[in-house]
Amino acid sequence: MALVGIAVTIAGARVLVDAAVDLARGFGVSDTVVGLTIVAVGTSLPELVACVVAALRRHADVALGNIVGSNIYNVFGILGVTALAQPIPVPPEIARFDVWVLLGATALLTLFLRTGWTLKRWEGGVFLLLYVAYVAWLVVNA
Repeated sequence: MALVGIAVTIAGARVLVDAAVDLARGFGVSDTVVGLTIVAVGTSLPELVACVVAALRRHADVALGNIVGSNIYNVFGILGVTALAQPIPVPPEIARFDVWVLLGATALLTLFLRTGWTLKRWEGGVFLLLYVAYVAWLVVNA
């Protein structure tokens, strides 16, 4: 059952990403914005499902470990292997803005976790609102 669930999740993410990319390109949205939003969300859906299920089952350590571990692996593992396969030019808009957003989100997570070593609902709401603001900024400034 777990393998079927994983397969369905992966297939669903693929369909979502492919359709969203085609739709975004049809509206003239840049590849950078598509990668920073639609593809990122689509490829993170399995993590979202795993984290929500872990949180609902009161396994907060699994949920937070999945999030932090996934981000560490994405930056070091995925980015490292990809750059070994083919050098990755960094688009100026990512270097100018999005790297700082990533660093700011990391700093904010560190601050939130240091206050009681608990991520509270309102702090989760802050992250969600900040993501909505980030996507809105990308849409307006793309």
